[in-house]
Amino acid sequence: MLRAIILVAVMSAPVFADRVVAVAPLSTLGAEDKSAPTKKVLAQVEQALATQGNKVIASAQVAAAIDKAKKPALKSCEGDGACLAEIGKLVGAQVVVSGEVGGLGDSKVIYLSATDVTSGKEMRSTTLVFGAVTGTDDGGASGAAIRLLDPDKYRGTLHFTLDVTGATVFINGSKVALGPHGEVAMPVGTQAVRVTHPEYHDFIKFIDVQYGKTTEVPVSIQQYPIVEHDVKSHPKNTDKIVYVEPPSWRRWYVLYPVLTAVAIGVGIGVGYAVHDFPFHDGCRTLGGSNC
Repeated sequence: MLRAIILVAVMSAPVFADRVVAVAPLSTLGAEDKSAPTKKVLAQVEQALATQGNKVIASAQVAAAIDKAKKPALKSCEGDGACLAEIGKLVGAQVVVSGEVGGLGDSKVIYLSATDVTSGKEMRSTTLVFGAVTGTDDGGASGAAIRLLDPDKYRGTLHFTLDVTGATVFINGSKVALGPHGEVAMPVGTQAVRVTHPEYHDFIKFIDVQYGKTTEVPVSIQQYPIVEHDVKSHPKNTDKIVYVEPPSWRRWYVLYPVLTAVAIGVGIGVGYAVHDFPFHDGCRTLGGSNC
């Protein structure tokens, strides 16, 4: 009985299907672009979308469905949300990826966008450079697919090699915790890195993070000279104050009598030098021979 209940519950549970993404035919100046380079890069975009776990309806299938429905205007929606939403409903997709091809000759740029079928609104947009155009390493078709549907995964890795323990790493002003091997995942783009330590000069550098790649960050920081001197010359425990007994000749019970005797002697000497004492006057008055 229990097995039967479990079986019914499993069979009646909803099945969560993968996200269905339809790729609309690319267009150039309002017309479908059927050139070989465009077909090649479009196939790469479709493969990248499928790699993310999406169920992809290829542009060839979408074009066939449009022809079957006899709605040729859907092949050149030119970014119109209602038009793209109609394509999605026609093929049973949740998201429609469309694009416009620009450029001259072999140098091409595709302006891609992802549209939500339910709302008919654009979710995100990005560009994909191909052909003879050389630009930054943004991951190509794979990077474009990530930027459209899973932008949080558009990241690279920084690997730090620190020459001192106890250092703190800040990226764009925020403290970050490094992994067990000194690594940290960051969004693609230029990041401001600062490594600090109480006894060392700061390490500051701007570093470009590339999609799907690991960038090495060797950190070499220099110790403050004054800190190095203090560490070598001062004992570790400076919390206790130790009283040192002065030598015997500096103690008060020795210095006080000596200073008193000196003061008396100085006073008598000054008295002899300045005044004539009375017995001298008496001798002169009496004219005694013993004076």
